[in-house]
Amino acid sequence: MGRLRLALLLPCVLAFVAAVPAGADDESDDYFEFTCPKPDGQFPDPYQCDRYYECDEGRVTERLCPDGLVFNPDSKLVNKCDQVFNVPCHERKELQPPKPVGVCPRQNGFFPHPDPSICNIFYNCIHGRELEMTCVAGLHFYQPTGTCVWPDMANRQGCGSNANKKLSDGFQCPKDGPKADKNGQTVTHPNYPHPDDCQQFYICLNGIEPRKGTCEEGTVYNEDLQRCDEPENVPGCEDWYSSDPAAAAAAAGDAV
Repeated sequence: MGRLRLALLLPCVLAFVAAVPAGADDESDDYFEFTCPKPDGQFPDPYQCDRYYECDEGRVTERLCPDGLVFNPDSKLVNKCDQVFNVPCHERKELQPPKPVGVCPRQNGFFPHPDPSICNIFYNCIHGRELEMTCVAGLHFYQPTGTCVWPDMANRQGCGSNANKKLSDGFQCPKDGPKADKNGQTVTHPNYPHPDDCQQFYICLNGIEPRKGTCEEGTVYNEDLQRCDEPENVPGCEDWYSSDPAAAAAAAGDAV
């Protein structure tokens, strides 16, 4: 009788053992079951930044953002998948495996040029298609913010810098910070007069990259106005064209 009872119980015991997931009693197991905090809404995965869950009347559907984007729980948009630099992932450090295409290490996002010495060019990748973009003169691409910033803020190794660049005549943009005009407004691309030539001046793109400029014949550079002006309006340059034979000849030729 005992053997018969054991024979009848054995299939049930085996069925129970088979139904228990392997490692279910192991505290190190990674198994995770999401529970909706509210019946409806979208909620972040606690471990993976680009994974989230949609709850519809308490029913859970697991979702994954497009490669390169992450879930932004603070977004007011219906589509809450956002750029990485807009989302503090904190402990949600995991990401899906990348799907690189060409210069895009992931399908979506802003990425630096693959050549580490080229710091002013970057790529906006959208669904695996790249759009090449260039920072304005003197700035470097900074991936943590997806923007162009000053080289000292980007602090990218191997980048060429224009901060200490000199022109062939020795001019170098001043290092005393942004220049302000007479009204106290910061000048983005300040100009500086040439020390010996009233007709010429220097342009510092974004305050750090030097260029040389030349006023049209008959005019000279006016530092107060940050532009070319009539010689009589610039102290010290009133007689520039009469005292400079080459300039005077050129101005006379234009007047004919």
